[in-house]
Amino acid sequence: MPGKTAALDIASVRILRLALGTALSMWFSQIVMWPMSFVAPVFTMFILALPLPVLSFSNGVKFVLVLAICAYAGLALLPFVLNQRAVGILLLSLALFHSFYFTARGGSAILGAFATVGLAIATSVGTVTIDGALQVVNGLNIGAVAGIVFVWIAHAILPDSAAGPPPSTSPAAAAPAQKPDLRVARYAAWRSLLIVMPIILWFLLSSASATYAAVLIKVASMGQQASVDQTKDAGKSLLLSTVIGGIAAIVAWNILGIWPSLIMYVLLVALSALVMGPRIFAGASMHPAAATWSYGLLTMLVVLAPAVLDGQAGSSADAAFWSRLMMFIAATAYGVGAVFVFDTLWPSGKKN
Repeated sequence: MPGKTAALDIASVRILRLALGTALSMWFSQIVMWPMSFVAPVFTMFILALPLPVLSFSNGVKFVLVLAICAYAGLALLPFVLNQRAVGILLLSLALFHSFYFTARGGSAILGAFATVGLAIATSVGTVTIDGALQVVNGLNIGAVAGIVFVWIAHAILPDSAAGPPPSTSPAAAAPAQKPDLRVARYAAWRSLLIVMPIILWFLLSSASATYAAVLIKVASMGQQASVDQTKDAGKSLLLSTVIGGIAAIVAWNILGIWPSLIMYVLLVALSALVMGPRIFAGASMHPAAATWSYGLLTMLVVLAPAVLDGQAGSSADAAFWSRLMMFIAATAYGVGAVFVFDTLWPSGKKN
């Protein structure tokens, strides 16, 4: 009928919800400005970038508890890392391996990512300062709660019912997910550990761990990204996601330099999600390049958001922005090289 508007498809609803939820969460994080407040939009974006129904209250609590438990477990490893280094590093490696293996064998990507971030950041920052580690862990936990609240807000404003047919009725959404072969999952987990562990070891020995907590989030996400990508695509995905996110962050940073406004900042975050969204969602499920573009959006946020907070705190924000970006590039370059070396020396995990 002439006066009747067509319903949005489910992919469009998810893209709009990703942009809205991430932008609102970023706006809130800039208003409150608690330590590590930028992790709230990162967690909001990470959850909304998956084709999931609205989280139940119990699942939201579960995600926060996993992050908190893993973060405090990382703190519990500190006596070993500081006094019996070989034992501490071995225990940390084992914990990280299992977080990657959990995701690689079909477990929740959100739970795996939360576990990896908690372990990596708490242990690395704790080797520099216990007080700083407790502050970072508390900031992570509060940020996770706020991030999930904005996931619920985004779903309330743009529910799946805003789309035409419910996603559960489509064949693609109804098809059961196939869990990967356990041998392939173990291979992916070992590869992820090779990517992440040497960088974390560097942070364990560095005095800059507390300053570059955002870089640790990127490093942890690299491991999770490599655990779900196919072997031949893992290195390419790691590289492209950093290039995409880095370029987006540079463009946004320069625009903010011309017009430093909270409204402009939030609009830039929303616009980035709208531009990358069609490469994340397609139809009732995910775009083939979804992992690359969703991690690209994550990279943009963890490069840009801490630098904006630095500027509000009066520190040298421009220098910190470029320093973090260079560290991201260096970590990614190592990760890509590690993928190819590992796949060359240990090709048995590849699918025929």
